[in-house]
Amino acid sequence: MAINFTVTLDSGHLVFIKMFKKTAFEAVFSFYRIKGNYAIEREYTDTNNEFERKKKMIKNTLIDTLGIEITHIEPGKVIATMPVDERTRQPFGLLHGGASVALAETVASIGAYELVDKETEGAAGLEINANHVRSITEGTVTAVGTILHQGKTTMVWDIKITDEKDRLICISRCTIAVIKLKK
Repeated sequence: MAINFTVTLDSGHLVFIKMFKKTAFEAVFSFYRIKGNYAIEREYTDTNNEFERKKKMIKNTLIDTLGIEITHIEPGKVIATMPVDERTRQPFGLLHGGASVALAETVASIGAYELVDKETEGAAGLEINANHVRSITEGTVTAVGTILHQGKTTMVWDIKITDEKDRLICISRCTIAVIKLKK
């Protein structure tokens, strides 16, 4: 599994970071510093097991229960999938609107958390709305969340949920509160 990040440094240099799981206990990050037409690769091993720690944070949560999988994270953008099955359907066999909202808030919350200073700040959903524009009875839905506003105390995310044929199922907007952590 690989997670890709693109970061622009204060110096204006573009850095492409690729993270992949090396063993059950560590992850390796490859840094590509783009200078002109050249990419210089450096490798960094996640000795704090951040990758595994994040996986454990999700275990036994609503994210895990609904089968949500985060497939892509970069600053300001998160992509996740969720199956349409017995866990996520309402009694009439359609994808439950609440499951779509849970997927949307998951994407926004994870994206916001990746943008805050984790030593001093946290992120939590403040408000969410959703329009369910198409029903679906089976398959997998994909949520793409992108940041619309990043302020000191709030962030606003736009989330589009589509089916496997790239048809819009749900559109959502989520406001995330940036919370100062108590020491």
